[in-house]
Amino acid sequence: MSSKRVLVVDDEHLIRWSLVRALDGAGFQVEAAETGAEARAKYREFRPHVILLDICLPDANGTDLLQEFKADDKDLVVIMITAHSDADSAVRALTAGAADYVGKPFDLEDVLHSIEQALEKQRLRDENAYFRRVLKEKFDRDSLVGNCPKMIEIYKLIKVAADADAKTVLITGGSGTGKELVARAIHMHSPRSKDPFIDVNCAAIPESLLENELFGHERGAYTDASHKQKGIFEMAGAGTVFLDEIGDMPIGMQAKILKVIENRRYRRLGGEDDVISDARIVAATNQNLPLLVKEGKFRADLFYRLNVMPIVLPSLVERKMDIPQLVAYFINRFNGEYGCNVEGVDAQTMHHLMAYNWPGNVRELRNTIERAMMLDRNKTLTSQHLSSEIINAGKSNNDGCGGEGGEEGPEEDCFSSGLIRLPKDGISLDEVEKQLIQMALKRWSGNQTKAAECLRMSRDTLRYRMKKFGIPK
Repeated sequence: MSSKRVLVVDDEHLIRWSLVRALDGAGFQVEAAETGAEARAKYREFRPHVILLDICLPDANGTDLLQEFKADDKDLVVIMITAHSDADSAVRALTAGAADYVGKPFDLEDVLHSIEQALEKQRLRDENAYFRRVLKEKFDRDSLVGNCPKMIEIYKLIKVAADADAKTVLITGGSGTGKELVARAIHMHSPRSKDPFIDVNCAAIPESLLENELFGHERGAYTDASHKQKGIFEMAGAGTVFLDEIGDMPIGMQAKILKVIENRRYRRLGGEDDVISDARIVAATNQNLPLLVKEGKFRADLFYRLNVMPIVLPSLVERKMDIPQLVAYFINRFNGEYGCNVEGVDAQTMHHLMAYNWPGNVRELRNTIERAMMLDRNKTLTSQHLSSEIINAGKSNNDGCGGEGGEEGPEEDCFSSGLIRLPKDGISLDEVEKQLIQMALKRWSGNQTKAAECLRMSRDTLRYRMKKFGIPK
């Protein structure tokens, strides 16, 4: 027995009887009503998923009932029953929200097919809404973190690119700096967010398949092309196509991408007609594109068209002041994913994390915290499960606290002073930042220029934060 409930509303006894019998035989739960008043009562009691509703009832207008029911339940499937001569009423009903209409006299198989088709469309809409919600939640979790000056500039550029609806954006930066997150942020904060975001790794798809993947093909375009297939640009519609690792795209494909950017048109493989594209192109690479242009490995004209709105992501070593915030963010995220109850890291661990140069950038930090949380079930993470590279970096004062040109500071280690402690009830990030500034100032005997270099920030930023936290000069 199907869990779907169908209400049949028609003033003709024979029609009601035949529909109830056919629907019951198809496994639906069925109720019937003869008048508008009875339909309202059955609707409240029976709460149907589908209503087969006659347009002409003795005491009500079917279109008015349709609007009444849809106002109460926008997901309700209503299929109108109408005479062939009343086609105008059917059109008005479809405009008012009816899923379909069947004309009298009708074939019962056609009615069943119409119901099943309407329910399938609703299922797909619900599924699409669900996956959109899941993707949005994932995007919210995988968000950009940091409030250092360089990241603030990135946030401003994201807003400009999203608000201005820039047709092309070029994101550059090392592996693990968050290029895809920036691309998704541009998409999610723009008017295109209701349309798809489709990413393609240009380095992972063979050249022979990349054109087919991006542009699709016509039937008969090659031996196995038994039917027409849409490509990524067509499926994206007015959304965003994210071309990751575009520096690895073959020269031949670069010319075709340039045509899409310049003319907003392309052709499917084996096609004779142009297809119009309204998608935004966001490209990303960790390579030096100007150098590739000089070497003849990347088209200069494509580079200049992509480089209209450039966004350069800083490496993690350039924004070490964000590490405590990133650590807290990843701990909070993995607490939810793994059911942990980690409150933070101890002072020694933070010392190691701050001293290490993170060649894998934020992705490497994320993996480090995830691994530590999988292996260490204590509320405070220790350095026990950090890699030897991170531990060894933490034992040296050559990074993070030394002056320029290899100048040595006082012998005391700026992070082993014991000033950072993680109490059982936690600690605020502002407090962590305040203590780091105090350590740096102590490390350099109050020299603000040296302390600012140690913390990878400008002297003005240091002075602003000293004032913010009430740290005396």
